[in-house]
Amino acid sequence: MNLLPPPIVRAPHGPLPVLLSVPHSGRDYADWLVSLSRSGRKSLEPLEDPLVDRLVWRALARGPGAVIAQAPRAAVDCNRAEDEIDPSMLRPPFGGRPTARSRGGLGIVPSRTAAHGQLWLRPMRREDLEARLDQAHRPYHSAIERQLSLLLDRFGCALLLDCHSMPPTRGTPPIVFGDRHGRTAAPWVMTQALAIAAESGFDSSANDPFAGGYVLDRHGAPNEGVHALQVEVDRSFYLDPEGSPGSGFDRVAVLIESLAVRLGTALLDRRYATAAE
Repeated sequence: MNLLPPPIVRAPHGPLPVLLSVPHSGRDYADWLVSLSRSGRKSLEPLEDPLVDRLVWRALARGPGAVIAQAPRAAVDCNRAEDEIDPSMLRPPFGGRPTARSRGGLGIVPSRTAAHGQLWLRPMRREDLEARLDQAHRPYHSAIERQLSLLLDRFGCALLLDCHSMPPTRGTPPIVFGDRHGRTAAPWVMTQALAIAAESGFDSSANDPFAGGYVLDRHGAPNEGVHALQVEVDRSFYLDPEGSPGSGFDRVAVLIESLAVRLGTALLDRRYATAAE
């Protein structure tokens, strides 16, 4: 049976109501998965957000919880909805919900990239997709829900930081924050995140060109006390040209730590101030 590993789940253990999500750094390329690809592992690895699971180490040392995908994004994308499917990926086709992203090849199972074209030798069966969802995608989101519930029970509020990386793009700052255009976090969260980035020496932007994806859509609920913010980091700011940790790695790790600590502390302060009124 073809199996995918479940996510790594780290329960929060410190004084902050913060959970980190890392959906795109999985590197467990099983032989069966590689054998299904047209061009081998080298065509699948570019889908990763490389080493973001290591980039969050400073933040995790401060006590936030974390849910970290081990399954590669090439196998199943935990930042896509279950029905966000490229119609050409399944045989026989079924009534999914093609979106601009899935039609472009980046649905729940990526189908093609600009560099490598079609990724797979043949379409998937529906039962194979269901197995991938059961093994990796559904456990990922169930774990986020459980950990956020723990934070809500303990603190009455929670902050979800969904961590990603992006290729360098001319005109795009090195840090891009997304809150689905204000739908998944209170306005002050974005305002303070932009300020923290500036104080840390990084240019940043809000919701341009990335506003967040399914992780934020599913779990962000500011009216219920759960604020969700996506963090995109330019890879050239933390990797060297060979894809290993570069000279800026720790600087970016410090930024993510600052976001977790300062936004988490601010959320608690606002929670306690409201409770005292």
